[in-house]
Amino acid sequence: MDFPRLDAVALIEDDDDFRAALAERLELAGLSVRTFHSANPALAEIDADFPGVVVSDLRMPGMDGRQLLTRLQTLDSALPVILITGHGDIAEAVAAMSAGAYDFVAKPFAFERLHESLKRALEKRALVLDNRRLAALSSEAGLELPLLGESRAIRALRATIAQIADARMDVLIEGETGAGKEAVARALHYSGRRRPQPFVAVNCGALPEGLIESELFGHELGAFAGAMRRRVGHVERAHNGTLFLDAVDSMPLSVQVKMLRVLEEREIHPIGADTPRAVDLRVLASSTGDLGEAVADGRVREDLYYRLNAVRLRMPPLRERREDVPLLFACLLARAQVRADGVTPPITDAVRSHLLEAPWPGNIRELSHFAQRFALGLEAADEGPHGEPDSGLSERVSQFERRILHDTLETFGGDIAEALLHLKIPRKTFYDKLKRHNLKPGDFRR
Repeated sequence: MDFPRLDAVALIEDDDDFRAALAERLELAGLSVRTFHSANPALAEIDADFPGVVVSDLRMPGMDGRQLLTRLQTLDSALPVILITGHGDIAEAVAAMSAGAYDFVAKPFAFERLHESLKRALEKRALVLDNRRLAALSSEAGLELPLLGESRAIRALRATIAQIADARMDVLIEGETGAGKEAVARALHYSGRRRPQPFVAVNCGALPEGLIESELFGHELGAFAGAMRRRVGHVERAHNGTLFLDAVDSMPLSVQVKMLRVLEEREIHPIGADTPRAVDLRVLASSTGDLGEAVADGRVREDLYYRLNAVRLRMPPLRERREDVPLLFACLLARAQVRADGVTPPITDAVRSHLLEAPWPGNIRELSHFAQRFALGLEAADEGPHGEPDSGLSERVSQFERRILHDTLETFGGDIAEALLHLKIPRKTFYDKLKRHNLKPGDFRR
């Protein structure tokens, strides 16, 4: 899938000669133009999914441009409307802008002025419609973002998930960092009969080394010094549901032995317990690399590997599903807009090319960071339409500084201490810069 390139223009103008001349110029510029002599016939043909922009004269007999704007906003508040005004109507046109018009051009105007405004409005309209289509697809399919798309690889993966969702077999999920392995695990759980029960995700690499056994299998009161109460481990919490072991290749070998017993016997033995406890669960595990290589390196037990490898799924990286990138970007950008609380820059041909051609080694996670920077204007502001800097040195330095601060806060989840350590600047200087760039650490905390 690619971003839709819209070209539809609804031109509403009561002056026959001017309407015909302007329509001809727009068509010569590659746009598809529908002409109307008044507002009512246009309203009969424009709906909430109109794939384009409305251009209307402000002063017309019957329903004028302001009234038409109000009607169109009721129909679709995100439909761009550009008003054509006479020289004496500029104050009224400005008021219409405050009421929601996208832009206005005053007669006489250079065609390039209207054409540039139309290009920006069409790009904005394309993104709105793409976001709506994405939201509908996500809602109907009940899928998490990484599994959206129409590439052959992702359609095949969704079909396999549907086929084995109710199977009793454990599943090994492979994929690169940031590709969306947990989304595959969640899809398996919520598509099957266990969906009303718990889905417990455990990052094996993040568990404290000295407490990993207690975290996974639990312990009894007084089992060891400091065990002041009974603890239910992650495995037992997943009883009747699904246990997702992320980065299973980082699990210590001593713990892998006990996890093998869970897989084979479906029972756990908490620290300090006299007898084992039965658990009914499905185990899904993931790794960022080939578990077979981890076995060869001695990091993963061979028997654990073969027990997990009953069914193997692979989440494809973005470079193998490039046609899905625009769709994923549109969804991520919609989320980033809420967070950035600003006007989204237009999606230029350069941005489209970057989305489709970049290698994206960090996959969905890297694409998400790009969408956040783009929503803040950090990716679009650096270059003008011909690749030349569009702003002065001071402004570009400020943009660069903001990008560094934003990415640092994103990387460390808003942790001030880690950010200061990384940036090597005084705390007061750091806070002064955050204030200057309107960045709040709390917005980045996970």
